[in-house]
Amino acid sequence: MALFVALAAILTFLTAGCSVRGPASPPSLQATPTSTPTAAQSPLPTPTLTPRPTSPPPRTPSPTPTPTASGTSASPQPLRAMRVERAFPALTFLRITNLVQPDDGSKRIFVTEQPGRILVFPDNQGAAQAQVFLDIRSKVSEAHNEEGLLGLAFAPAFSSSGHFYVYYSAANPRRSILSRFTVSQADPNMADPTSELIIMEIPQPFGNHNGGQLVFGPDGFLYIGLGDGGGSGDPSGNGQNLGTLLGAILRIDVSGALPPQTYRIPPDNPFVNVAGARGEIWAYGLRNPWRFSFDRATGRMWAADVGQNRQEETDIIMKGGNYGWNKMEGSLCFSPPTGCNTAGLEMPVAVYGRDDGCSVTGGFVYRGPGLPSLQGAYVYGDFCSGKIWGLRHDGRSVTEHLLLVDSNLSITSFAQDVASNLYILSRNEGIYRLAPVGGP
Repeated sequence: MALFVALAAILTFLTAGCSVRGPASPPSLQATPTSTPTAAQSPLPTPTLTPRPTSPPPRTPSPTPTPTASGTSASPQPLRAMRVERAFPALTFLRITNLVQPDDGSKRIFVTEQPGRILVFPDNQGAAQAQVFLDIRSKVSEAHNEEGLLGLAFAPAFSSSGHFYVYYSAANPRRSILSRFTVSQADPNMADPTSELIIMEIPQPFGNHNGGQLVFGPDGFLYIGLGDGGGSGDPSGNGQNLGTLLGAILRIDVSGALPPQTYRIPPDNPFVNVAGARGEIWAYGLRNPWRFSFDRATGRMWAADVGQNRQEETDIIMKGGNYGWNKMEGSLCFSPPTGCNTAGLEMPVAVYGRDDGCSVTGGFVYRGPGLPSLQGAYVYGDFCSGKIWGLRHDGRSVTEHLLLVDSNLSITSFAQDVASNLYILSRNEGIYRLAPVGGP
């Protein structure tokens, strides 16, 4: 019975359907955990402790990032088939949800496990042990298999402030919490568990569709992904309701957060002056945005939105954009099932159906040094099928799209390090990376 329950939880993670292994073809294009290390061999580097200001000044809003047509002028190599291989092979994790590397010069990597732990280890392929950085399992609820510790982001000035942000599920009442923690002054490889400052609490009507992605954008503001609140078909209509934070990507200023004002709304957010709308909203009409990222070369924001029963979608997120849910599911009408009004909606860049998977996981535009055929391509995958695709977009339309590998991994997330190397996180296994077929 225990095995049956575990398998059922995996098959329902982040999705409303089940996987069906399908043909090795690219999706449709639109016409327009507990670590199990061995004995330690690679000690963690010890970052220099820097005195921290007690009250940082408010952030001066930066211009909104403006995507450019392309990141590089040179023509990239064509996309080619890939394989997956283990990265950090001595490390495995239980229900890994994030991998993040702060740009603080310490060469450390941090991962989150869904039950509520953050672990840290050196950026060394021979790393043999991951150390507990923060354990908040007593705060985190996993009453639903989509709940848990879902997001992690380090402040842009992490090396001096020691601040980082987490997004987790809590109970009684059911809600999502965005909190700030601070690194211990005594040990930079441990967080201070008493330092929590709750930035935001969002009531959740159901246990699924929590979103959870946290990313600091090129403008220095914090972007937050929120699902529609769960249930089947968005029963409360949150996706199209600007009066709720659910079903949206938010953009807030957390620099200088102090009670009672734990964040500010940037004045150039698109709905600041719209009556009845929440000013925190950057884009809306999303069902469950499971991972979004910024292209480091262009500033363009990419997101994957998990579908209901028919289509998974990939989007380029624009300021103030409406991505259609629950009027539409991907490129198809949802409510009503035919004849829906698509005026004013942003159409997905790519979609795929149940032949290719059941729960899309967003990735990154590859800007790393080691895989020239992937340069400038957005890499994403599916949790259920393990398929991983790459696509190129010239700012107007998709110019290339290929199934890179049918990995058979349970892909919970993608990640990139400071050097833009790309990683794939597999739910109960570990960390992987792409490599050329026939390569070393």
